[in-house]
Amino acid sequence: MTPGTVVLLHAPDATAASWGDLPEMLRSYGLDVVAPDVPDAAGTRYIARVSLTITATDPVAPLVLVAHGAAGPLLPGVALAQRAAHRPVRGYVFIDADLPRQLQHDHDEPQNDVPMPPDWPEAPCGYLWTHSDRTASSDHAQAVREARLRNWPTTEHELPTAVAQSLSELIALL
Repeated sequence: MTPGTVVLLHAPDATAASWGDLPEMLRSYGLDVVAPDVPDAAGTRYIARVSLTITATDPVAPLVLVAHGAAGPLLPGVALAQRAAHRPVRGYVFIDADLPRQLQHDHDEPQNDVPMPPDWPEAPCGYLWTHSDRTASSDHAQAVREARLRNWPTTEHELPTAVAQSLSELIALL
């Protein structure tokens, strides 16, 4: 698949600078890339601020949403906001990211305040594991196993220089 715009979503506890050279490397592959900078926001606030930033960049549809770390569970909410703005999402990629989960209710108190649309994922998904975060490697290995069980294309790389190429190839598979 050839996306209109690739949207790189950093983890809520980080900034767009955490992507390093990745946006420029992806642009060198001919991809239109947006990397919103949303520091100090989490949950629905992160989704709202990211969505406003995406709107301000006037992206070309369809979008591919790429999430890192804790931004992974927020992808369904970001996608819902984009669909409401009439910007179709044609794919999702998780990079060393947590996967979205359905809300769990315990005595009417949600453990996660970000609802998941009932039709999510409505577009193909993929997972890229870079092995860069050794402290969370067992969690990421579990996420990779889950992605494979869902028949999502998965890629693993230990070299940071291969991430842009692997991400570009993974997007093409979606």
